[in-house]
Amino acid sequence: MKIQIEKQLLKSLVLMASVIEARDAYTGGHLWRVSQYSQRLAEAAGLPTEMVFLSRLGGFLHDIGKISIPDVILGKRGQLTEPEYEMVKTHPGIGATLIQDHPLGNLALPAIHQHHEWVNGKGYPGGLQGDQISIFARIVSIADAFDALTSTRPYRRGVAAAPAVEALKVEHGSQFDARLLDDFIQVVGLNALQVIVGTCEHGVRMVVCPTCGPVISVSGNARDGDIVYCRICGARHRLHRDGDTFVVEPTGAKGTAEDLKPRPETGSIDAFISRAPQWVDI
Repeated sequence: MKIQIEKQLLKSLVLMASVIEARDAYTGGHLWRVSQYSQRLAEAAGLPTEMVFLSRLGGFLHDIGKISIPDVILGKRGQLTEPEYEMVKTHPGIGATLIQDHPLGNLALPAIHQHHEWVNGKGYPGGLQGDQISIFARIVSIADAFDALTSTRPYRRGVAAAPAVEALKVEHGSQFDARLLDDFIQVVGLNALQVIVGTCEHGVRMVVCPTCGPVISVSGNARDGDIVYCRICGARHRLHRDGDTFVVEPTGAKGTAEDLKPRPETGSIDAFISRAPQWVDI
């Protein structure tokens, strides 16, 4: 089936996903990074242009169902209880329900619904195996896991790319598609992902709140001396340029409700949409 990509409809779909990161300070840039990793993997796998785009879109939208997960679970520092984990496992199905009636929802439905399936059949929600799982979901699964390992979360610090890859190799052919994981390992080996690891968007490295710990997403337009706020503790910080990133200096002040209001990176969203094809076959 051939689908026309109307830019405003695509923008509405992508903006839905951006709500997720507005809720969770620890996942700053996660959707963008998974989208970028998914694109690089799809290209390395030799997929055609349309499929590369669908991989990138699926990477950006994959966690949209987490809008239904309570903040206390998403931001928990300790290990999840079994009931809490069961709650988290509902997000692929909820995400699929959220977008199934959107005019362009079918473009990302497989990646959203199946990105936690394992090729050995031990994943969720459907226990699918091998090629029963959409190739877009298999791509996003690898990209998502790599970003989870290399990013700081409430319960642990992120690791570098090399140890993250070693952790992925443990699940070669069990959790992850063996051929696709081999392709991804090759991409990492070429240092092609270093401009993405640990960044928000536009190559701006994430900084850590010195007051309470969560990452702070820094805008691509940020300049030395700008003010940023931690959306967890509300602390007001001043940015100081340090190479390709920033360090933050606490000011001792707190932000107002207006200061702490989430502001989507509309520039990156517009750039994402501008590169979309006019038509895709699904």
